[in-house]
Amino acid sequence: MFGKTRDNAADINHDSSPAPEMNRSAAGHSSTQETTSSISSGLSIVGKIVGQGKLAIFGHVEGEVHASTVQIGDGAQVEGDIVAQELTIGGRVKGTIRANRVKLNSTAVVEGDIYHRSLAIEENAQFEGMSRRQENVIDTPSLVPTKRAPAQVISMNGQGNGASDGLNLS
Repeated sequence: MFGKTRDNAADINHDSSPAPEMNRSAAGHSSTQETTSSISSGLSIVGKIVGQGKLAIFGHVEGEVHASTVQIGDGAQVEGDIVAQELTIGGRVKGTIRANRVKLNSTAVVEGDIYHRSLAIEENAQFEGMSRRQENVIDTPSLVPTKRAPAQVISMNGQGNGASDGLNLS
């Protein structure tokens, strides 16, 4: 009844179909401004995450997070500093937060300092740390770490060549 040659032909067609799907998804990544990057609940990342779009975290992140909009879902954990334009927390965060708008949902647990322009804390949210309102929260803090890291690398690498001399004269 079932022709094995037809099944094999169908398997060959299925094997060749993922390549076009990969091309479509790669083309979809070119418009990162409109998409949301997501770290799923089964995923754990150790390191620095830097992006300009939206980032949704449902898993575990150990390290710095820099993005324009960050959402930390219920059950998610972030251990490290967060810099964002807009930050919504439903999970656990342990670290310093620098964001223009910060919202702690009722399920949020935050251990660390929050530097913000606007802070909203829902009932039952847990926050242990210092809250400080500032007008330009992410202008200075987000630029200073990115400028310091390359400057340190340049001065360390530049000592053998004339690069550090140029930096010292400025």
